[in-house]
Amino acid sequence: MIPGSFEYHRPSSLDDAIGLLSSLGEDALLVAGGHSLIPMMKLRMAMPEHLVDLQDVQSLKSITVDTNQISLGAMVTQAELIASDELHAACPILRETSLQIADPQIRNLGTIGGNVANGDPGNDMPAIMQMLGATYVLAGPQGTREIAARDFYEAAFFTAREDGEILTTIKFDTPTAGHGWAYEKQKRKIGDYATAAAAVVLTVSGGVCETASIGLTNVADTPLWAEEAAGVLVGSALDEATIKTAANAAVAITDPALDGRGPVEFRKHIAGIMVQRAVAKAAQRAQ
Repeated sequence: MIPGSFEYHRPSSLDDAIGLLSSLGEDALLVAGGHSLIPMMKLRMAMPEHLVDLQDVQSLKSITVDTNQISLGAMVTQAELIASDELHAACPILRETSLQIADPQIRNLGTIGGNVANGDPGNDMPAIMQMLGATYVLAGPQGTREIAARDFYEAAFFTAREDGEILTTIKFDTPTAGHGWAYEKQKRKIGDYATAAAAVVLTVSGGVCETASIGLTNVADTPLWAEEAAGVLVGSALDEATIKTAANAAVAITDPALDGRGPVEFRKHIAGIMVQRAVAKAAQRAQ
């Protein structure tokens, strides 16, 4: 189908973009890479009167990595995340996850900000950011504010972002050197949303798990941080029985929808398998 008519705006600065959103009000929508919004517009599920394109806002396109913190501009593309060797050395799960998003054409335009900001439970990066303990920086007419990724998602396609606000930055503590990581994703075909997926980062010392964090994708109407499941791993030798117990704890918080990806119980089962695989792989990679 063809989208409804709209006026197109392409501001060159963040202040200009915020000003446009303020003046245009609820009739305006932001567009980053466009891979979520444009299909909805074609189906007439979204019919904005104005589109505010952020492609020319250069201040949103930086990647900063230091020993303490990683900061990603919201307009950094998945392809740029993949290409950054510095980012990969510090937080390799981002490259591993980005490579499982859609296809190269989409990754060349799809942005990290767009992936985490629209509240789609099928997107891969929201669970990663919850698992990493990320903070989102939002800018609007009243200034800037920060909100934890774990508090950002309220329901499918509903988030804590206020009208007129723009996600500008995603930041999180740099993972400990030598950590283990994995993103395991089961899907119907290459480029599809996950039937279920699990993200894991952990550290091991002397054969014992010291820290762990687990995120789950597309098994509820929001991404999930499996805090209790990760707690099962801490203090263990990451043996098979403990990993299975952690996976069961993760499955217990899921509430997947019945859809074309399978029955609810099947998707719960797959979520548990993905957790087990991700933990085992992360443990193998931990130094």
